[in-house]
Amino acid sequence: MVNPVRKLIENPKRQLHKYEHSADLTEAHAAEMAALSDQQLQAKTAEFKNRYEKGETLDDLLPEAFAAVREADKRVLGLYPFRVQIIGGAVLHGGNIAEMKTGEGKTLTATMPVYLNALTGLGVHVVTVNEYLTQYQAEEMGQVYKWMGLTIGINLNDMQLADKKAAFACDITYTTNSAIGFDYLRDNMAQTMEERVVRSLNYVLIDEADSILIDSARTPLIIGGSSDNVNMLYQRADRFVKTLDEGEEKDYTVDEEQKTAMLTNQGIHKAEIFFNIDNLYDDSDVALAHFIETALRANYSFFRDKDYVVRDGEVKLIDQFTGRIAEGNRMSDGLHQAFEAKEGVQIQGEGTTLASITLQNFFRMYKKISGMTGTAKTEEEELKEIYNMEVVQIPTNEPVKRVDEPDVLYFNLRGKFDAVVKEIEELHTKGQPVLVGTVSVDTSELLSQMLIKKNIPHNVLNAKNNAQEAEIVAQAGQRGAVTIATNMAGRGTDIKLGPGIADLGGLAVIGTERHESRRIDNQLRGRSGRQGDPGFSRFYLSLEDDLMIRFGADRIKQLMQRMSMDNNEAVVTNRMISRSVESAQRRVEGNNYDTRKQVLQYDDVMRQQREIIYDERTEIMKSTESLKADFLPMVYRTIDRVVDAHTVGQEKDWDILAIVDFVDNALNNATDVTVADLNGKSSDEIKRVLYELANREFFEKQDTLSDKDQMVNFEKTIMLRAIDQHWMQHIDDMDRLRQSVMVRSYGQYNPLIEYQTAAFNTYNKMIADIEYDATRLFMKAQIRQNLS
Repeated sequence: MVNPVRKLIENPKRQLHKYEHSADLTEAHAAEMAALSDQQLQAKTAEFKNRYEKGETLDDLLPEAFAAVREADKRVLGLYPFRVQIIGGAVLHGGNIAEMKTGEGKTLTATMPVYLNALTGLGVHVVTVNEYLTQYQAEEMGQVYKWMGLTIGINLNDMQLADKKAAFACDITYTTNSAIGFDYLRDNMAQTMEERVVRSLNYVLIDEADSILIDSARTPLIIGGSSDNVNMLYQRADRFVKTLDEGEEKDYTVDEEQKTAMLTNQGIHKAEIFFNIDNLYDDSDVALAHFIETALRANYSFFRDKDYVVRDGEVKLIDQFTGRIAEGNRMSDGLHQAFEAKEGVQIQGEGTTLASITLQNFFRMYKKISGMTGTAKTEEEELKEIYNMEVVQIPTNEPVKRVDEPDVLYFNLRGKFDAVVKEIEELHTKGQPVLVGTVSVDTSELLSQMLIKKNIPHNVLNAKNNAQEAEIVAQAGQRGAVTIATNMAGRGTDIKLGPGIADLGGLAVIGTERHESRRIDNQLRGRSGRQGDPGFSRFYLSLEDDLMIRFGADRIKQLMQRMSMDNNEAVVTNRMISRSVESAQRRVEGNNYDTRKQVLQYDDVMRQQREIIYDERTEIMKSTESLKADFLPMVYRTIDRVVDAHTVGQEKDWDILAIVDFVDNALNNATDVTVADLNGKSSDEIKRVLYELANREFFEKQDTLSDKDQMVNFEKTIMLRAIDQHWMQHIDDMDRLRQSVMVRSYGQYNPLIEYQTAAFNTYNKMIADIEYDATRLFMKAQIRQNLS
């Protein structure tokens, strides 16, 4: 039951009221700004900055600043933001999600909050889903900001360090989520402050926020490094799983919903024969079991041209929510290598993880986060819980005239696609443009072949030819245009109608399958009916669609049979069918939310540790003075751990030899400390002896490096090297720990609690290892002055 108080507070009309007040105040300054000359209007930026520095808040400046940049939009771009766009801008400034329908001018809306927040000088980041939109928006809207005296930067994945630094030094920086996420990780692997590029995480405005904050949240950003070559094992595991049978006596089972696969008892027996081992799950063969499981998933849970494509001898992932190739992304835990073995392309070495972060935790580090999209209301609960952002639906400037027809359901795929082609043919004949949405590359190509046989000219837009995206979308609203597209057509550039198309009924949108997320369906529908244009949408479904098979196909089939329909009767159109499908989608969305929440819960453990380590690295890099105040206590703690570990119990049981070995290996180069020197001393007395030895070594090195900067740089190098080496090892340890605790759930343990407890111990061990290694590296280093 919905909490009545919460329902009252979150009432859409109540939410809008305060933002409408901001629009009233902004519009009250419209005439004042219109009366200014260009030079006077441009001078407003310096005036606003000065007032901010003297104590006025951004909220105080909002009405005038919004009115000023609104006037600049009109003079520079010839576009004057509507009242609803001012409301949207106020929502974005407030750190929330503005849900605006397609064609309502989200990009123009963003100019107001971006300009206002850039006045602080702390930097504004505008994040988009791909580099095409990053460059397009920066060049288009950048004209306004530059005209008003602000600086604009563009940050792309492949840019050089100096160019990235320059981009982030600007008042406003346009970037993709992956580019800035990887920059953040690389910044925290840098050895000097000069190598870092992101100067602050102040205010971020995310375009297509649901795509980035929801859809991409399950896949962490990972920077990897090379490790041992295990290609042969991937290839052998792949050869084995391709011999398996899913017939009556199954060798394996597949969970389509979770995209997992596992061997049955019969399959395990076959594996033991194939690999000539006694027990597949023996401790010595646990790695092999992992390779086999990964090969199973690659072969039977993931599919070419649906989950990935093979291009230029490489396996490239398809973003399931945008339909685009996810450049630079690779599946973790060996799954990508299993894809490569399956497809017979070169296997790229499985890497160790050098750094990783989820987009959820990255964006939560900003002081203020906002976003805009056409579809977010269905994920309102998640956005509120994870990011503390409200979703505010902005009214359209013109009433929506698009007609969303009920779903049409067929018994089989053949009947469905025949009907789709027939409708395309009819619409094309009368000249009405058609956008056909598919959920996969192979479906788009199948439909293309069917249209070729009918001699219907068309364009195909999918992950294989995304280079022509802008050109294809630009033509999609012209007379007679037929465009087949994966989810790529659901976001980004508007489809504008050609002359006379409104009289023909506007853009027709045909969906060939429901996506597992209602938002993706709504995005496809939203391509039609922009800014009051006419249009219609309809989804064609079959009982053989993936979503229907997974949820409710049998129940719907029984319903159809009760309606006296048989397999020869082609079609059913019924609102009940649409409701059944949406019910299935809500179940999938709930499952996906649970998965994302679990990813976040586990990454939250790493987040706390990551922030401590990254903050420590930053402080070390910033230091211009000797790190003695940090370094010597660290050496003392290392001595304490070693001495305490070897002086347990009665004195006769102490391992003094191990302490002497520690001195030789980690504390000094010249002074001999023997067992005799330490015998008879208490634990505290032994520690004091070693403290004095460490102090002597430290100050001798300080004297050798008489130049203060040399000493500081030497200390920094030692500390960063020790931190980085053990932090990378820790990431891998935590990944293995997470996999192992999942097994404990079978013993009625909560795996998250088990993970948190074990993670604390693993972290403390890492800190001890860092301090030991830094002590050893510093104390044992042979310092020679450079005489050249």
